[in-house]
Amino acid sequence: LFRSLQGQGIDEPLSETGFRQAEAAGSFLSNVKFTHVFSSDLIRAKQTTAAILGDNKFSKDIKISLDTRLRERKYGIAEGKPLSELKTRAKAAGQQCPKYTPPGGETLEEVRTRAKDFFEFLCQLITEEKGQGEESVMEPGSELFSSFPLVNHSSELDSHLDNYSSNIVLDANILMVSHGAYMRNWIKYFLEDLQCVLPSSIKKSRELSVSPNTGISHFIINLEKGKTIKPHITCICINRHDHLLNLAEIGRA
Repeated sequence: LFRSLQGQGIDEPLSETGFRQAEAAGSFLSNVKFTHVFSSDLIRAKQTTAAILGDNKFSKDIKISLDTRLRERKYGIAEGKPLSELKTRAKAAGQQCPKYTPPGGETLEEVRTRAKDFFEFLCQLITEEKGQGEESVMEPGSELFSSFPLVNHSSELDSHLDNYSSNIVLDANILMVSHGAYMRNWIKYFLEDLQCVLPSSIKKSRELSVSPNTGISHFIINLEKGKTIKPHITCICINRHDHLLNLAEIGRA
């Protein structure tokens, strides 16, 4: 057995383990009422999205919007090959693996550009749905949306989430289902370009790691409207995966 790179060119369905992980994520998020759902159009992401919504008490019939901008990073000739082969190629090129771009693959900058484009689309969408004109002025805090609102799931987080869940009303709760390397670049875009605020409980190493399958990251975004939309982003959690603990225990039984 070896760990292979799927990227975009290898569009395989979820494994049995993958389905169990997606169902566990759905159970964890079953009490969240989503207003919008976006998914990568790759089959493993579509199946994960369906599994999450299948257990949801409020959003089973919600429209799922598929978007190619949420696809995994493209790995070119390395797709379908063992991860070890990519590491060998990177070493031969004198680069570290995450920064190395195999022939036919996407650079990290290209992936970040896709993430930036999709995030700006989300900001514009929510602003327009709230009926704000192009020249209107928003008071700070008057336009908010969230990716993965984890209300009632904050037992091991600091007071960060409790303060938000009790003091604000979100205009949109957005579920976005994508892939590990893509989300790593999305998070780096939030942190490095948009100065996302991190809770004290998150270590620097975690923010730069690739998420485990169905890992959950939660952000609250405040859109301040002027001549341009200014997002103020607060991170609640990154790559959270405690919903998978029972699966690990079953695997050891």
